[in-house]
Amino acid sequence: MAGGRKQTGIRRSDRLFDIIQIMRDGALHTARDLANHLEVSERTIWRDMATLRASGVPVEGERGVGYMISAPITLPPMNLTMGELEALHLAVAILGEATDPDLSKSAQSLAAKIDAVLPENAGPPSTGWGFAVYPFADAAAGFKHMPLLRDAVREKKLIRMTYLSLDDQVSTRLIRPLQLEYWGRVWTMTAWCELRNDFRVFRVDRIETLIDTGASFKDEDGKNLQDYLAKVDADMRHGPTTAV
Repeated sequence: MAGGRKQTGIRRSDRLFDIIQIMRDGALHTARDLANHLEVSERTIWRDMATLRASGVPVEGERGVGYMISAPITLPPMNLTMGELEALHLAVAILGEATDPDLSKSAQSLAAKIDAVLPENAGPPSTGWGFAVYPFADAAAGFKHMPLLRDAVREKKLIRMTYLSLDDQVSTRLIRPLQLEYWGRVWTMTAWCELRNDFRVFRVDRIETLIDTGASFKDEDGKNLQDYLAKVDADMRHGPTTAV
């Protein structure tokens, strides 16, 4: 497939972003041309177009004819640092809680537009979490933990935390933080859990307490980020992963 960027291992959210960049020219693009350029199937392009439409991107067209963006997307491509994403997230969260209904509505509209063009990190939840999905207060709740978590990922620090699961069960975990993932409204942390002796993905806003144990960990076969990603890939082919 000459002329296309190799898509092996490329996240779906990144591919959606690539499609938007290609279609910014306002021209008609066939599913076959897009599929050849991105090295995916036409069926994948059909699904991507449905996703973009559902996200509010002004895509027009149909199978067998082609697709085009019917209105300009004025938000430029973003390449933000983790700190910048946190600042943007928090600012929109604050405005979304404003008592001025017009300001609150505008903040949520802005959030939806950001979601449509901002590449997000991949992770286990298949439906994705956008700015408009969870209450802003819930999304902002985890920010106090981010400095320690970022440092723990970077410096390989063992962390002890109290966690409230999605079914409201409280547990104390000793974890090896491996990666922070951003979903537009919610941050998650991939970690090796010493309690479960397995990988787990935690929502940062569900963490109640977080303590640096003062100990560090070394990469071990079967417990590092590469092993987790390989497990996710296998589970996507053969069955679901365990969520908490």
